[in-house]
Amino acid sequence: MIKEFIVFLKEYQVIGLAIAVIIGGKVNDLVKAVVDQLIMPIVGLVVPGGDWRALTVNVGETKFGVGIILGTGLDFIIVAAIVFMFAKHVLKEAAVTKK
Repeated sequence: MIKEFIVFLKEYQVIGLAIAVIIGGKVNDLVKAVVDQLIMPIVGLVVPGGDWRALTVNVGETKFGVGIILGTGLDFIIVAAIVFMFAKHVLKEAAVTKK
């Protein structure tokens, strides 16, 4: 049973996948820190009105957190762009080393 499990791990490259998930999580932490501590303060300087993430729109008794939605969308776009540029660079380097 143990030998079958080890064969399964090797055949389906489960260890490599686990390593990729761990590294991916740490890359996510790094990118989030860059966005939160470097890019978003610059955006805060450019956008007038200070705490724009607290912006709400009231419709009757309902309160919509528009600032939070816009901020989260902007965070996503910035993170996606950084990950895209990083992946493009890494995949380009991998293609060069294969040749």
